[in-house]
This record gives sequence, structure tokens and C-alpha cells, in this order.
Amino acid sequence: MADHVGMGGAASAVVDDADASYDPSGARVDRLSAVADAVLYEGYLLYPYRRSSPKNRVRWQFGVLLPRDWVERDGPVTPGISGSADSWYQETQVLLRVRREDAVVRVRVRYLQMQDKQVEAADGSGGHRPVESLRTDDGVTHLSFEEAVPRETELVLPLAELLRGGGSVAVGAPAGTEYAPLPAEAGRTVRRRRELRAVTTAVAEPVAPDLYRLRVRTENTGEVPDPRALRGEALRNALIATHTLLGGDGAEFVSLVDPPADLAEQARGCRNAFTFPVLGGAARDGGTSTVLLSAPIILPDFPQVAPESPGDLHDAAEIDEILTLRTMLLTDEEKAEARATDPRAADILDRVDTMPPEVFARLHGTIRSMAPVRPAPAQRPAWWQEGGDEGLSPATDTVDVDGVPVGGGSRVRLRPRTRGADAQDMFLDGRTAQVAAVFHDVDGSVRLAVTVDDDPAAELHDWYGRYHYFRPDEVEPIDRAGTSGPVQPPRPHAPRPARPADRPERGRPDGHR
Repeated sequence: MADHVGMGGAASAVVDDADASYDPSGARVDRLSAVADAVLYEGYLLYPYRRSSPKNRVRWQFGVLLPRDWVERDGPVTPGISGSADSWYQETQVLLRVRREDAVVRVRVRYLQMQDKQVEAADGSGGHRPVESLRTDDGVTHLSFEEAVPRETELVLPLAELLRGGGSVAVGAPAGTEYAPLPAEAGRTVRRRRELRAVTTAVAEPVAPDLYRLRVRTENTGEVPDPRALRGEALRNALIATHTLLGGDGAEFVSLVDPPADLAEQARGCRNAFTFPVLGGAARDGGTSTVLLSAPIILPDFPQVAPESPGDLHDAAEIDEILTLRTMLLTDEEKAEARATDPRAADILDRVDTMPPEVFARLHGTIRSMAPVRPAPAQRPAWWQEGGDEGLSPATDTVDVDGVPVGGGSRVRLRPRTRGADAQDMFLDGRTAQVAAVFHDVDGSVRLAVTVDDDPAAELHDWYGRYHYFRPDEVEPIDRAGTSGPVQPPRPHAPRPARPADRPERGRPDGHR
């Protein structure tokens, strides 16, 4: 066991991977590992799993904690309820209902550390020179690529210590360089990692008898060599896909998605930044659980990986059957490049190439429940309020942008934010678009639904209701006087096909899209 930390001295401890003797809450946390691993590698590699694919040149989109000097070079970050935007910290707030005075909370922080894999060819004079690729005499191609190393740190804290000011633990990772020779002295691979500096702090405060608000905050405390560096360079100093697993012994966590009626008000008082906490383990009534996952993506309570899935395909919102079929159709040359890109890509190809027919057949559709998709009012999330959307009209509402009321019919120029924007949005920088509607999110933020002017499918997208979404500070009004014309009524069309909302995506935690 590692050195004791925190204000309570011997009462708290950092537990390393070799310690398997701790209380049952650790075993319950371990049972969440399949879902947590799916979060950890969400978007790590995207189909077709080749380095040359444009999608695999814009990676690391979830739970990215960068040094503060880089993140705030253009101003403070705006907290959100999930971690699809870059930040320098992540904070979980959740209610903890205590059953025993000697209750203990286990906090496990997990993330990826970027690792540069550089292939170097022998130069004939005893030295080496970096290359993008190298084919050795055994016919294997070796590619330079950005890999990642999984990291995990655990902090164990009694409730008494949490109430006395809590405890902190360093969750960073050391720098490192590793060399591996290639066959026949053709060269070598060099893997380099920069030092990561980060700290996690946990503290609790009383809310009501036997009820406490637990706060867990992870911060990147490092610096980048150049605060004006591009994001790809700054990622070498980042925690990637950061998430937290919590376990309670003698205590249980309260759902923030569907809290018990008597705790709904207290649940609304929890504020989460760049993360979304959900209950883990087996689903049960009561809105509580002894384990919790706080993830940078929005999940339902009690998420599970679909049992039909033969393994993780890493692709965001994946559907196993489609991706498996597409992977089967890769050419031999494409598969060879994917294998050379990353060992995890090679594992996916091996799994697909050897998949038994009966396993593949199970991927073709599963109905989890015949229950209605829309929950009953008593089951709706705490942030949903009956009548809360009254008075809102997406087609006619406007929002002020640089002193101009922008709404349905307005024409704007798209200016996606330079930090944390979706890669697809960045391709639209500078393009003009027409606003179709103004939507209000459950967290109070506003989004403009737009169709791009030069998109040949714009009319079809508008007919079907599929739009690009931008924040008001990501657009510039073209008509400074306001909207560019009267709002057009919706086009009449046949009813849209029902979406299979009760069918979870395969290979991801149930319900994630």
C-alpha cells in the first residue's frame, strides 16, 4: 500500500493496482469497469482505424483536461454538464446518503496519457533518423502514431475525514522514454511521454441528517511550454477521457437523473462541471446505488455494455453490426495499415476476421423493453420541470447576438469556437447559414439550429429537421438589422419515421448515442 495522504493521516490511503484486499465497495466499483473502459477509449480510434483516415487525425474529444494556462489563454472556460469541451478541471457533486458512522468512500480517477510512438530507421552509421513509416524484412509495416497509456489512481477516505476538510492525492503521471528494436536492426520505435501534473480533491458537507454533498474535483496543475501552441501539441500535457468511479461502504449515492422525491430539491443543488454522474451496478428501485460513474459523456443511470457486443470498437455512438460489416470489407492493404497504426486496431481486425456466425447473428437487433419511451412524469429527470418549456417557441424566439436579434430566418456567418469545437463544425468556419430555430437546453444554454447555405442537401435537412447546432457566440449576424426576412412556415410532409429510441447502441453503455 502506498504512503498515507490527506488530513487524517493513517485513516486515508492511496491504493495501488496490486491491492485486492480492500472492502466490498472496491469489488462493486470493479464491476463498472466494462462501462468505464468504454468511456476511457471512446473515440480512441475511429473506423476505418487507419492512421491516414482524416477522422483519426482529430482525436481526443472527451474529458480532456489541459493545463490552465493553455485553456484560459482566451478567457475563462464556461462549465457544462458533460466533457466534450476542453477544460483544466472536472468537478463532480453528488448526494451521499450515509447508513453507518464509519462509512468510507473510494474515489478512483482514470484517464489516458498521450504517448508519441516514433519509428526511427537505422542510418547505417550507428544512428537513427525519424520516419513516418518503415517496412522491415519480415513484411511488417511500422507507423509513427499517437498512442495512449491508461492511468488510474485511487483515494480511500472515511466520512469523518471528508467532513474535516477532505483529502487530496496527486493523480499525474511521470515522463518516460522507451526504446524497442525492430527486426534485423532495421531501426527502432521510440515511445515518449511528457510528465502530467494533476491533483484530485474530495470533500463532503452536511445537507440534512445522514445526507451529505460530496465534491470530487480533478485539476490539471501542469503547464505547457508554449501557451499559444496548437491543441495537438498541448494534448501532450493533458489528461484525456478523464472520468471518476466512486464506491461507498456504509453509504450510497443518490441519483441526480431520477432522485427520490424527498431528495429532488437537494439533488438540484448539485453542480457538475464537465462531467455527468450516473448510478452504476444493477438497476433497482429507490434512486440510489453504492457505486457511481462520473463520465465526460451523458449516460443513463445504471449503464451497461450490451451483452451481444463481442468487444469495443472505439467508435463514438457505434452500432456493432454496421461497423463489423464495414470492417470486413476493408481491403488487405487497408487492414495492413490499420494493424500498423495501433495494437488495438489489430485486435479489432482479429476479432472481426474470426467472429463465429452465431456471434455475428446476435448483432442484428435486440429489443430491451416494450415499455413506452417517454417516462411518466414522476420518473422524469430532476432538471425537467412540468411546464418548464411553456412560452418557448423555437421557430419565433430570438437571441441577442452583438446587439442583433437572431432567430428563425436570420442569416449568419459561422465562427466555431477555436477551443473544444467539434471537428465537423470546424470545417464550416466562415460559411454562411440560415437559422431555422432557437432551442433552449435543459442546462439553460441556447443553441441555434442552422442549415448551411451552400449545402446541396440543405432543403432536405430542413424538411427532415436535421440541423447543425451552434452557440450564439459562434455566429455573426449578416443582416445587422435583425432577421433577413419573415419566418417561413414548416413545409408539409409525411410523418417522420419513428426513431428506435428504446433500442440501445451496441457495444456502448445502454442508451448512449
